[in-house]
Amino acid sequence: SKGVQDYFKETYGRETKFIPNGVNRPVIRKPELIKEKFGLEKDDYILFLGRLVPEKGIAYLIEAFKKVNTDKKLVIAGGSSDTDEFASQLKEMAKDDDRIIFTGFVQGQLLDELYSNAYIYSLPSDLEGMPLSLLEAMSYGNCCLVSDIDECASVVEDKAIVFKKSDVADLQSKLQKACDDVKQVQKYKDEAADYICEKYNWDDVVKRTLELYRD
Repeated sequence: SKGVQDYFKETYGRETKFIPNGVNRPVIRKPELIKEKFGLEKDDYILFLGRLVPEKGIAYLIEAFKKVNTDKKLVIAGGSSDTDEFASQLKEMAKDDDRIIFTGFVQGQLLDELYSNAYIYSLPSDLEGMPLSLLEAMSYGNCCLVSDIDECASVVEDKAIVFKKSDVADLQSKLQKACDDVKQVQKYKDEAADYICEKYNWDDVVKRTLELYRD
């Protein structure tokens, strides 16, 4: 990310070349496996997808979601990364709300279906590099809800909902509004895929990488 580039400049005085991650436009899948395994239908859940580590802000998301008045579910997809104790704490936080589902690590068709059918994709991180999961979520045409850290905000620009980092009350408010305002969510969904696939085009990333090596 640009933020990491700035860090190397400020900390070590080193000039670096910035080449972002890329994303391809995926095939959108119907909810088959996710319906069978978790009882999920299109647009009836909010999705977090990533490693279950503290810096991803999942604890804020659970805390905020528990206070949101909605029939939608919260799906937390991903495995722990040497953080089994933290994953257990999250499950403890969520145990009194049966709308919250932990899927464990997902890949393949299950992953595609989760991205394809979410109502909102949320990445409430305190810390990121350039989040590939956010690029992927937008490439599937998702309305995204992200923290206002530069690494997320600079990716989504004005094409997603942004809340104040670490602010559970603001996250709750944005979640509630999104659950209540289907038109707003649809507007972001309609814009997301074209915007992100153009801005972070893999062909362009490959071209710039090859040029750098050839230099």
